[in-house]
This record gives sequence, structure tokens and C-alpha cells, in this order.
Amino acid sequence: MRKTTITAFALTAALAAALLVSDLPTARAQNPVPASSASALPADPLAPALASLLQGSSDAVAGHYAATGHAPVWIAGERLGEQGRLAIAAFAAANDHALNPLNYHPLELAARAEAATTPEALAALDVDLSRAYVRYATHLVSGRVQPNAVNKALNIFPHVPDAGDLLEAVAEAPDFGAFLDGLSPNTPNYARLKQALAAYRAKAAAGGFTPVPDGAVLKPGMSDPRLDVLRRRMEQQDYLAPGAHAGDVYDGALVEAVKTFQDYHGLAVDGVVGKDTLAEMNVPIGRRLIQMELNMERRRWMPDDLGEAYVFVNLADQNLKVVRDGKTVHTARVVVGKPYHATPVFSKDMTYVEVNPYWNVPPSIATNEYLPKLISNPRALDGQNIRVFSGDAEVSPHQIAWASYSGGPFPFKLRQDPGDGNALGRIKFMFPNEFNIYIHDTPSRALFERAQRSFSHGCIRVSDPFALAEVLLADQGLDRAALDRAKASGDRQVITLRRPIPVHLTYLTAWMNKDGSTHFRKDIYGRDEVLQKALARAMTDNL
Repeated sequence: MRKTTITAFALTAALAAALLVSDLPTARAQNPVPASSASALPADPLAPALASLLQGSSDAVAGHYAATGHAPVWIAGERLGEQGRLAIAAFAAANDHALNPLNYHPLELAARAEAATTPEALAALDVDLSRAYVRYATHLVSGRVQPNAVNKALNIFPHVPDAGDLLEAVAEAPDFGAFLDGLSPNTPNYARLKQALAAYRAKAAAGGFTPVPDGAVLKPGMSDPRLDVLRRRMEQQDYLAPGAHAGDVYDGALVEAVKTFQDYHGLAVDGVVGKDTLAEMNVPIGRRLIQMELNMERRRWMPDDLGEAYVFVNLADQNLKVVRDGKTVHTARVVVGKPYHATPVFSKDMTYVEVNPYWNVPPSIATNEYLPKLISNPRALDGQNIRVFSGDAEVSPHQIAWASYSGGPFPFKLRQDPGDGNALGRIKFMFPNEFNIYIHDTPSRALFERAQRSFSHGCIRVSDPFALAEVLLADQGLDRAALDRAKASGDRQVITLRRPIPVHLTYLTAWMNKDGSTHFRKDIYGRDEVLQKALARAMTDNL
């Protein structure tokens, strides 16, 4: 069966919106009656029909009706209230938020609002509209899928709104239209991505992106018959102004446009159109739309308030930033986990920094990497400052029959002393978590120069870690000179943060920056594909 993506629902939204501008009968819905006073007020004429319809139902929507004496939420008398029209209009425009309008049935509900006259039909309309509204609001507030249920590496648990609170807001919100608008994430990042999605949908409607034919590597100064196509491709994505480059030499504005493309797609910024750059240029615009839609879902998983000051690591981008009072005050390149050691997504508070740390070799690395070397050569640890412990007692690696442990549990602990060769470098940043993931220095500096930097066992290696420490510890009177002295001492030192700093490990493959530039990254862990399949399943659940 052909899979339908989110982008296929724009027509439904347009049809529903057209229907909704017709003159549906309207009246402001009655206020729901609190449970404590429901018996003190006269029952609504629809109450018997609602009670009969919901008899035997035990979900949260039915609970709300029971608590209010089965007062209707959307219907006043025999008419759909203004709030109902606003809700159905919001359902019809759900595609703007990369949601599937069909999940909320705007066309059907609008048609039923025109036709319903009997108490039974009005009651059914009221209940179905309530269920669609709670579904829509929940999707906007916390996403359509539970992240950890989709992928165990996503250890984030968005707050799901209470159905009763949502239904109470229908009557109690001073401006229900504004309330509906405020359900989506109230962050500039979400608003910008929504804007980018609309812009790229317009580009897709205008014809999308022209593929650049395969060919030899194109370097600045060369001539190539594909230059006309390359110019058109850069113009389509607004990296090159029409007419800004002419001729048969790859130079000037066209080279700069390609560099911009490379920068915005996480590639090496050298102006060379090689295999990687060509592959990214030839990603269809439909795939880019899906990327943006998937990342709008990820943004819905995040809290609006990430903290007054926080560390934000985008694993797909392999970059870190420190944000304070809404402004980025520090950025750094990072190395993240290999695909088979993928770094998980989660948020924890950084509580201390350790200068000249020990490296306690994780059991998996000790067993899978060091043990085979020691079986082959008992002196494999020599010169690495790695010591072996049995419990609290140090033992000589030369006196252990390593081969006898190849088929069972590894009973020793390996610990590397502080020093220049330490796998964690000279400093680590600790935000205690169940995954044993942290940010640290590294003696392997060359990897930071690469465009793609997924090489670790899961922890996050950061470039210029002492610059990061200086930013994080500035309010504790520890400047770079003090940190350098601590490093030069060679002694392990633990610095407790006066105020814990939230660390957010995220995975975003599409976003729009404050300058209006739209960025895409490779799906290094295959998480886009997993999420896309989960959302496709969720789409069909409520059709």
C-alpha cells in the first residue's frame, strides 16, 4: 500500500477551510458546570442525550461530561458555538503545524454542524468534536507519538495535557482563538521552522529543486557543462541571486553560493562539488519537507523553557552551544557516538566539572576492546597509565591469566590515571545520568576538523574544553588562568557548580536560524526513518 506523508493533506485543509467560511449557525457555548454544583443548576436539554451516548464510556472525555452534569461543551441550544467553529478551523489548518488534518475530521464535523438538528445528532457532534479537539491539542502540546515508545534512545517524556483542563478552557479561556494558537510550542525555534516549512512547500509547488547531473569533481576555476544547472539549483534555494554569475568558469558568486549550501548542510565548506555535496544537492525537496515535518514533532517534545542558562548539544549537527538569557554565548564542535554507539537523547543537570580526571574504562570497552588485546599480549597496557583493580586492590596485569576470562564475566576494573594520554583528556563535565554519558576533552584533536564527527563510544568530546569551562564557571571566579593552573598541577580536582546547569542532548536534522537560514543535517543514526514510520502509523490510528 502506498504510504502517504504529512504533506499530502494540504488539499484537505484547503477544502475544510473553504467550507468553514460558510455561515454555520453559531452561538457561544455554555460554561461547563463544575461537578460540585452540577445538581444545583437546571440540566441542559442535551444532557439526557449526552448521558445516553456516553453510558459505559470511561475515558477522560466522558469523565469531563459526567463531572459537569453532561453539559455540552460546544453546543448552545441547537447551534454550534463560536468556539466550535474556531476549533474546526484550527483542525483544517493543522497541516501548517505538520499535522494531519484528517486525524481531526474537520470536513465531517463542519458538515455535521450544518445538518444536526435532533438532540441525538447534536450530542454526537458535541462528543466527537470534544474528542477531536483533545486529540488535536495533545498533538500540538506534546507531539503525536511518545518519543521513548518510538525509540528507546529518546529518553524524553513530554507533558501530556489533561483532557479535562483542555475542555474546561473551551468556555473559560478569555480568548479561545488565542488559546488554540498558544497550544503549539511557544518558542522562536518552532515558529521559525514552521515558517521554513511553509517556504519550502511553496518552493515544492513551484517545481522544487533541479537535480545536478553526476560528473567529475568540480573545483573552483574549472569549466563544466553542468554550470547552468548548478546555477539554477543554487537560485532555487536562494543561495545565488538570478544573474549573479555567468560564463563557463566555476568561480565568484557561484563558488560562494556552493559554500553557503555546504555550510547549511553540514558539509566541508570548500566550494568543491564532490560526491558528498552532489548527493546533498540531489536530495528531493519532498525529502526536505519530511525532514522539517519530523523536526517540528521533535520540537513539540521539548519544553518551552530550557533554562535561564543551559548547554544545548545537537547530536545530528555535532555542535554544542551555551545559551544564557536567550543568547548564544559559546559554541563548539563536538564528536558524538558512532552509529552503533549512538548517543542517546535526554536532559540532565550538570553539577560538577573534573580537572585531570581518571578514566574508569566502561565494562563493555574493557571486555570487547582491551581483553582481546591482553589475551594476545599481557603487556598491552604498558605505557598507557592504565591500572588494573580487583575490588579495591590493584593487581599487576602481567600476573593475570587473561585467556581464562574470554568466555565469562570480566572481574577487573581498568582505570587510566590523569595525564596527556588520558582518553578523557584534561577535563570532563558531569551531568550524572543512567547512561554514563558526559562531555569531555580528548587527546585526539584531528577529528574536530572533519565535517562528520560521529566517532566516540557515546560520550561527547568537545573542542577547546577549557574555553567551555571558563564560560560555565565564570560566575565562580574561575577564569582561564585559574583553570590552566589546575590543569598544570596534574592533580585530580573536582569543581562543584554553584548552580546546576541543564544539559540538553537533542537530535535535530532540520531547523531555521535567527538569520533566516534553513539548515539540514544527515540522519546519522537513522532516527528520521524510525520517526517517520511511527508517525505514519499514528496517522492511520484516528482516520
